Amino acid sequence: MIELLPLMVERVGILVIVAFLLSRMKSFRQIIHNEPSISGKVILIAIFGTFGIISNYTGVEIESGAVSSHVWQADVDIDSAIANTRIMGVVIGGLLGGPVVGLGVGLIAGLHRLTLGGFTAVACSVSTIFAGYVTGLLSKRYRIQKNRAPWGAVSIGILMECIQMGIILAVAKPFDAAVHLVEIIAFPMIAVNGFGTLLFILIIQTILSEEERTRALQTNKALYIAQQTLPFFRQGLNMHSSRKAAEIILGETKADAIAITNEHQVLAHVGAGSDHHNPMEMLATELTRKVLEQGRIIKANARSEIRCMKEDCPLQAALVLPLIANSRTVGTLKLYFLNPARMDKVEQELAEGLSKLFSTQLELAEAEMQRRLLKDAEIKALHAQVHPHFLFNSINTISSLIRSDKDKARELLLKLGVFFRSNLQGARQMLIPLEKELEHVEAYLALEQARFPDKYSVYMDIEPLLKTVLIPPFTLQPLVENAIRHSVSKTQKAEITVRAYAKGGKMVVVTEDNGKGIPASLLKHLGNDTVRSEEGTGTALWNIKNRIQEIYGAEGNFLIESEQGKGTKVFITMPLEQSKWSEEYVKGLYSG
Repeated sequence: MIELLPLMVERVGILVIVAFLLSRMKSFRQIIHNEPSISGKVILIAIFGTFGIISNYTGVEIESGAVSSHVWQADVDIDSAIANTRIMGVVIGGLLGGPVVGLGVGLIAGLHRLTLGGFTAVACSVSTIFAGYVTGLLSKRYRIQKNRAPWGAVSIGILMECIQMGIILAVAKPFDAAVHLVEIIAFPMIAVNGFGTLLFILIIQTILSEEERTRALQTNKALYIAQQTLPFFRQGLNMHSSRKAAEIILGETKADAIAITNEHQVLAHVGAGSDHHNPMEMLATELTRKVLEQGRIIKANARSEIRCMKEDCPLQAALVLPLIANSRTVGTLKLYFLNPARMDKVEQELAEGLSKLFSTQLELAEAEMQRRLLKDAEIKALHAQVHPHFLFNSINTISSLIRSDKDKARELLLKLGVFFRSNLQGARQMLIPLEKELEHVEAYLALEQARFPDKYSVYMDIEPLLKTVLIPPFTLQPLVENAIRHSVSKTQKAEITVRAYAKGGKMVVVTEDNGKGIPASLLKHLGNDTVRSEEGTGTALWNIKNRIQEIYGAEGNFLIESEQGKGTKVFITMPLEQSKWSEEYVKGLYSG
């Protein structure tokens, strides 16, 4: 038994080397990282089935209780058996690919073992097929890709090896020879297969960790570039903003040239090829026109695919991404490369992320321009635009969480998306459901609470049936923001309550805080006019009250109650019957 152990370690080392080489292959890494498709499962069956065959051939022959030193086992004597690492590959294959892969690998490895002969051939074949299928079933509960603790997989591998020993005792004949064999091979095979499984799992975890680190770095870089370009994209697509943004992107990516276009012409081109890709010229490449028409990302891997009109253009590859605002392709972002090899997957994913972020920024810019044309431009400009400081703070908060708490960073990115979407929705619609306004509030709170975890607490008490009632956008979010920013001192913890209830055929929405309150001299002006104070101008309150009165007339009401040292309450009353205020009236009110 002792002399068998180093030979088994040597055999498992061969498989671990093969596993390491596989881990460097892009196709294998993609299969490991994602849920295997049908073709992926076929590949896994082939890979781990081959592992099983190699394990059979490199096994250590046990002949009449003696350990043989043959390097390659092509034909096993009828009275002999093989000690090998076959179960290790079967277990890993089943855990990675599920029952289909586990059964497929088990059949390949088991049937191949049957062809080699020996008095344990049938027992080993049956145990291998059994181990593959059972491990595949267990993978539904325990997936290597999701559960990173390696000891579960190691335990399953040890369990399958123990079951194999049991099947050898139950099936192999003569029984005395089977018992003697198990006494020799049980400990070395269980220990070495467990150890090999551990090494294999650690290799797989390294693959997954590298992918996550790469994605985290991509996200961090995308957010950084978005933060740097935000002041320019907020100006919309023009020559100045596009050139400044292109210069930033060129410095932060592997691209050799960056171009930004609108629907008709090149707005900026910096880097290689700038001698003939000139700003304000009509679109020079067919590739750009195709992206504008189809609204999808198109990749050119050769100069001929770019179709630049200049024959000696040095640009050899390109990634052209649509810039979309309000479901319409308004321009393109183009990354050019002198060498197609530099346009790797990491760079493509980074570019796709930037395209989405820039599209959001352009939507915000377009929304701002549209709002200026509306009669309520002052209201929309004040509330609907995302304040740069708030966005920068949110991006910085998310960036700091990417490495320490990836799940939290992902959650905050979603909240930031909800906040953007709510701002855009409010810019386009005169009335929205209460639940949408609450989503806006909750997204804002999530981002603020990530910055100041223990600074305040917010309680929501909303009657469920009222969530579909239509209200003007930016009604609650500015009130909650005011309560957070102005109601309490820096050392005090704010407690804010938002309530909505029905009373007398109307809906009453109340925001309440436990802050320092508003002086009587200031309170009589708030909501009726803008003011000058250390806490702000009161413009948000004035705008909200104005819209309530314009939309609902005598049916609506806006009231502020405050007492110094005891906090502030803001009451907004709106009719529940929509017949009191038709959509035609609202549209007419804002049609200018």
